[in-house]
Amino acid sequence: MPRTLWRRRRVTDSPRPAGRRITRGLRRGGSLARRVFVGVRKYDALRLPADMPNDGQHRSLGTVAVLDAPRATDDVPLPAPAVAAATAGYPENVPLLPGPQTAGRRLAFLAVNGCTVASLLLGMTAIFLAIAGHLAAAPLCLVACVIFDGLDGGLARAFGVSTPFGAQMDSMADMCSFGIATPIVVYQWLSHDAPHWALAPVCALVAICAGIRLARFNVSPKNGHYFSGIPTTIVAATLALACLLRPHHGIALVAGVAVLGILMVTTFPYAKLAQLRRLPLWLLVVPAAGLILDVTVTFLALVGIYLASGPLLWLKHRRG
Repeated sequence: MPRTLWRRRRVTDSPRPAGRRITRGLRRGGSLARRVFVGVRKYDALRLPADMPNDGQHRSLGTVAVLDAPRATDDVPLPAPAVAAATAGYPENVPLLPGPQTAGRRLAFLAVNGCTVASLLLGMTAIFLAIAGHLAAAPLCLVACVIFDGLDGGLARAFGVSTPFGAQMDSMADMCSFGIATPIVVYQWLSHDAPHWALAPVCALVAICAGIRLARFNVSPKNGHYFSGIPTTIVAATLALACLLRPHHGIALVAGVAVLGILMVTTFPYAKLAQLRRLPLWLLVVPAAGLILDVTVTFLALVGIYLASGPLLWLKHRRG
């Protein structure tokens, strides 16, 4: 009896029975073939007409497409309903500046984001200067980054052009200037006084903690009186001023940099600098006199007091 093409071939008399058993699942009706076939054709639903019903025979977008769906070729373009169905649900372009599009608001929006871009460019300049060995100019660029970072937020609130785009742009610039440029400048500054096996991980820790701090700040509710952890701007300003003052004891400075990085991701409450105006005037005279006598010692003492204030406030609120 002649063998037909559609009959299943016996595997007992096959010279390669194992091979027949392996390839048996690749028949057109086999489950493996269906899985492969479905995976290849699942995006054909983008070419279905928009008015096609979503039932058992006509399957919807994102699952499995029917086999006879129209396809786009060079000669036969997609019909308009199919294009509309493929692009349905995509969000429209949202204006970067919500609200009235007046000339004054646009200029204010450009000025605010210009400060943000200036902070980013200064951070990149600090990286280039540090790599080139200009350790006197690179910290000054970081200080300028801190100034521009404070300007963009203040101007945005003053002109009423605070936008989600500006907040995200400011976060990206802060990551470049305070999360990347600052550790690089610190690494170049301490590379001659501290062992590289300790300095490199500490600088990487600062970058990681800065990224975590900025991401947490974007999604956390804001407090008008306290920071949750030390802000990246204060850490960058502290390290930049330390680079300019150049205190000695390299390994101790590496430990201090590590402490600054860890305190960025803690939840210790740190008072905002604007609250310093509430301090009595005589209390501000003491650090001013100390700066005249010895700038480096006074600076390190003020930094130590501010770092210790967070845990102390945390203990006070916890006991209360």
